[in-house]
Amino acid sequence: MRRLAWLMLIGLWPISVQAQSCAHALALGLDVSLFVDTQDFALQRQGLARALLDPEVAYTILHMPGGHVEIAVFEWSGHLDQNLLIPWTVLDSQTALSVVAQNLLGLPQMERTGRTGIGAAMLYAHGLMQERGNCARRTLDISGDGHNNSGPAPESVRAQMEVAGIVVNALVIENNFNDPEPSASPPLGPYFHDKVITGPAAFVEVIFGFETYQEAMHRKLLRELRPFVSEGKPPTRRASLD
Repeated sequence: MRRLAWLMLIGLWPISVQAQSCAHALALGLDVSLFVDTQDFALQRQGLARALLDPEVAYTILHMPGGHVEIAVFEWSGHLDQNLLIPWTVLDSQTALSVVAQNLLGLPQMERTGRTGIGAAMLYAHGLMQERGNCARRTLDISGDGHNNSGPAPESVRAQMEVAGIVVNALVIENNFNDPEPSASPPLGPYFHDKVITGPAAFVEVIFGFETYQEAMHRKLLRELRPFVSEGKPPTRRASLD
């Protein structure tokens, strides 16, 4: 028992044993298909990292009533291409948030295909969520800039998410707003609304280009987490990515 207590104290004991009260499990799936170029890839990773360190978001995460928030981050493209970047991690301190942010920026990008497997990414997240069955609330954040064209249809997977009680929200990057023939590529917002999202208060956040990804992720995280947090004054100090 003394060895167990020591391992828990220094953070080396597995999360399933160390964590006794999980209020919200949040998995984030980042689209890295070939249509996401190197610059957009960097904006996506950096946007998520900076959103997690924003004082409002950090305060919301660290003041979750009834327990802590746990996060996992993965990248996806075709139906056989998913890569876990951040395994389930307890966000119970500013240090934990900073470590996640730094790791996001430092990890290499996975090899990608030209396909877009939204349904397969949802199935992958479903498997991740089975590891967090003890959490009071479980949410998948999925970012995407294209229609499903690889693997299972997202609407068929959505039924499994519903049965498991997993909320699915989406951050959609519309890339056809400057297309001279937009009818050739239907808008993504309605598609994700009709085929992907599910659960109580599920929503789609739409942006037009990755330049505003950080601001959108900031809004999205607050919208997902704030209904469960008591009112209070957030800290003003921002953790650094440097």
